Amino acid sequence: MAASRRSKERAARTPIGAVTVAVAAAVLLALSGCSRSPALADAGSAAGDSAGTAGVSGVTGTGRYSAAPTATPAGTTPLTVSAESLPVSRVATTHRTVPSDPLPASTPSALRPAATARPSTVISLPVPETATTTPRAPAAEAPGAQGFHSSVSEIDSAMAARMRTSWHPGCPVALADLRYLTVTYRGFDNADHTGELVVAASVADDVVTIFHSLYDSGFALASLRLVDDFGGDDDASMAADNSSAFNCRQVTGGTGFSEHSYGTAIDLNPVQNPYVSGSVVLPPTGAGHLSRSPGRGVIVAGDATVHAFARHGWSWGGAWSNPIDDQHFSVSGR
Repeated sequence: MAASRRSKERAARTPIGAVTVAVAAAVLLALSGCSRSPALADAGSAAGDSAGTAGVSGVTGTGRYSAAPTATPAGTTPLTVSAESLPVSRVATTHRTVPSDPLPASTPSALRPAATARPSTVISLPVPETATTTPRAPAAEAPGAQGFHSSVSEIDSAMAARMRTSWHPGCPVALADLRYLTVTYRGFDNADHTGELVVAASVADDVVTIFHSLYDSGFALASLRLVDDFGGDDDASMAADNSSAFNCRQVTGGTGFSEHSYGTAIDLNPVQNPYVSGSVVLPPTGAGHLSRSPGRGVIVAGDATVHAFARHGWSWGGAWSNPIDDQHFSVSGR
């Protein structure tokens, strides 16, 4: 027993070359039908135990190998990978069946090892994952609070064709000296709308700033469209409570060009802010607003709307004595 223990201890310290020799000797003895000495049997068993510990293919109880172990080339060091050092999700345990020994047919069945299954650890190195970013949809703006937007553009051929009722040859300003504007305004429905108007190029930027101020102050407009949508008819535009700017026409009650003909005058909410000259009220539906009480879309002396225009040098027609034109703002004061 002591000799057998010492043999196993020596086998455990035996290099891989010695293990290979011991295994080969055990196989030859089995093939030749010769009995093995205890020391040789112990060496074969120790070699089998060592091989099993090193992860070599299965070992039988008699120390026989189902496959010869792979020798490590001289001068190299075996690579050991610890499963604990890798992500748990990347380590999987599988089982493989070790085939029977490739022994001759004459080998007694008692010496043939049964196929055994033993666990083996399959290690997959982590694969870098490509991060994907889902575009975030922009936050929806609350109804009625979309923010102020504006644009200023020259009069192109399409716009010139649209303005055929408000501009014609002989007007005191050329189309090249006018600008088409779009601005956001507060509607009577408390929602934001995009309005449009045509003004002189020289005041375009100021007009955008003025309408921005009106928007910020919450001043509401019933409508803001080109007078051409009403056939260039100022009366029709006022009856629709439409705010407008450029329109090459005669001054109300006179024969000369109106300030609107130069693109330097703007009328706001004609119904709430009517033109009054004696008994004449334009538009007629504005008669219910002669008292000039503050209200939706109404302009009164000293309010934010008057100040917004005054900051840019525009005068208010509501300050006139006769006629009184509460809807009207102009650069010249006429």
